[in-house]
Amino acid sequence: MLTVDQLKDLNNKVVIVRVDFNVPLKDGKIRDDNRIRAALPTIQKLISEGARVVLLSHLGKVKHKEAPEVVEAQKAKNNLAVVAPRLSELLGKEVAFSKDTRGENFEEAVKALKAGDVLLVQNTRYEKGEEKNDPELAKAWAKVADAYVMDAFGSAHRAHASTYGIPAILKEEGKPVAAGYLVEKEIANLMRCVDVKDSDRPYVAILGGLKVSDKIKVIDSLLKKCDKILIGGAMAYTFKKALGQKTGNSPVEDDQLDYARKCLHDANGKIVLPIDAVCTDTFENWTSKVITKEVPDGFEGMDIGPETEKLFANELANAKMIFWNGPMGVFEQKDFANGTIAICKAIASLKDCFSVCGGGDSAAAIKEFGYKDAFSHVSTGGGASLEMIENDGHLPGVDILK
Repeated sequence: MLTVDQLKDLNNKVVIVRVDFNVPLKDGKIRDDNRIRAALPTIQKLISEGARVVLLSHLGKVKHKEAPEVVEAQKAKNNLAVVAPRLSELLGKEVAFSKDTRGENFEEAVKALKAGDVLLVQNTRYEKGEEKNDPELAKAWAKVADAYVMDAFGSAHRAHASTYGIPAILKEEGKPVAAGYLVEKEIANLMRCVDVKDSDRPYVAILGGLKVSDKIKVIDSLLKKCDKILIGGAMAYTFKKALGQKTGNSPVEDDQLDYARKCLHDANGKIVLPIDAVCTDTFENWTSKVITKEVPDGFEGMDIGPETEKLFANELANAKMIFWNGPMGVFEQKDFANGTIAICKAIASLKDCFSVCGGGDSAAAIKEFGYKDAFSHVSTGGGASLEMIENDGHLPGVDILK
């Protein structure tokens, strides 16, 4: 796979860069510019080589099957134009914006670029064919490009027109396609969690979140790779019910009970479940809170309990490598953040351990609680990092670069 450092003779060449500018917005303003900042090294490298840089990204969701007025409202809400001024500030140079995603005006905007210029193109999901990897759309973008760089790891698990279609066409034409710095870093760190060396054992995975069904493939994959899997969050209650334990009103996937039983049987002791829980009588506006071994009738599990915090910390104490995806409880409510914070503290205390936070809610939690710097690597793609683990290092948007 080519990397951005290996691209040659870029002066005045048009390089399409797929970035991840899917930033959180509030009242039309950027709430967190981390994803923009993450793309800066790749963009700056290409500018320094005299490339004419064309940036493609999605923002939010545009559901084209909805009524036309709904689609237009979604487009207005997810207008990427808001990113151009912020990117201009961060780069210290003007960034042009194309309100057209393709066609004559888009092509003229690309032609107008001089060496070292940057053009940000409107939200790729304005195009109905983006998520379907429409070949005509991919052609419309590929025809202006001399090279392609993939730097949107958070979208690498999707075979869309901008993540898969463009590089596929350019490869056929003999034009270079490469991984940007962000994608290169993600691959290097996550592949260590896929191809496990003896020196990285014991290897412990921590999984949380809501649904077992969302994590079946990753559980199956990690059982082959890991020495232990600690399971917390709401998904733990499906496993607890499969063992015949009381789960009260906690979310349980009854259609996954057989899988949970089989999983526990096949795991040969690798899976470690919570031994107590913080429970309340309702999810919000609760009036009663208890810590108990099993969830009583009329109550719902909201976080792992203090005994589980100690159990999980002990399991992590000797780990040489950790992969974490999914919080231990409803961390957004401060009363139920202790379990997730306990995992952060346990990992932060380890001196000789390679630790990866697999993006998503886990990444939001460690940032909120001030533990981001305690991890060896924090992935920018929750879904992509999980799929990379599931598929032994394969993702559509990465494989197409090879």
